[in-house]
Amino acid sequence: MSSQNSHVVLIGAGRMGAALAAGWLRRKSSGVTADTLTLIDPRPSDAAQALAEEFGVTLAAAADETTLKRADTLVAAVKPALTPEVLAPLAEGLSPNALVISIAAGVPLRVVESALPDRPAVRAMPNTPASIGKGVSVCIANDRAGPAERRRADRLMKAAGVVEWIEDERLMDAVTAVSGSGPAYLFLFCEALAAAGEAEGLPPELARKLAQATISGAAAMLEAGVGDPGELRRMVTSPGGTTQAGLDVLMGGAGLPGLIRNAVAAAERRGRQIGAASGS
Repeated sequence: MSSQNSHVVLIGAGRMGAALAAGWLRRKSSGVTADTLTLIDPRPSDAAQALAEEFGVTLAAAADETTLKRADTLVAAVKPALTPEVLAPLAEGLSPNALVISIAAGVPLRVVESALPDRPAVRAMPNTPASIGKGVSVCIANDRAGPAERRRADRLMKAAGVVEWIEDERLMDAVTAVSGSGPAYLFLFCEALAAAGEAEGLPPELARKLAQATISGAAAMLEAGVGDPGELRRMVTSPGGTTQAGLDVLMGGAGLPGLIRNAVAAAERRGRQIGAASGS
């Protein structure tokens, strides 16, 4: 990424695209600077416009021939349904050696390869916390992407947080169901916890603050490596105490574990359906 000819073109400067660009520009380890990055979006987000003003990044409505020819990496952050029609017109101008990274949820590598054939390609699945650099991205590469391209993709996606790699693309639907959709499950739990506190007489604002602080604090303990989830749960739970009484409800029968299992299974099925439709 330090080569004089290196250039990253980001197609789609919406919320996630702008978050990635911000991470690249603010982390020297990414190897991306304002001079080696072009943002392409006919309707860029406010965040992308702010980046253009703060760093002097080029922000354009469309990618011209010169921009495409000098790009060694093209990152597609467009809506899944629009991926083929947005990428296909770029095939003639984009270098055959350019690495293509797609973060379009549910869009298989074969769709990217069909739109931009004979190029190294990586499919990445980041999640919402990536917008603050606290996400996790799971990546898979096609056969044309060698070690150098994998390292480049890894370096770029680390702007969003942790990066993991898989070798079987069929697992990407399960990844999406766990880490892609997972933040929404946690946000729902936070809403439900606050509502339950309010039902027990807490003022609404206090219930909300307690729920949010409790969840963020518990997550911080996991991140700090204090223990795995099971160990931490047992550490908080005194036999016969208040926590045990609550867990007996959450874990009784199928309980919360069963609900989460069903939710992940439903999300995984839907991911397969979206992938099949996008590849048709």
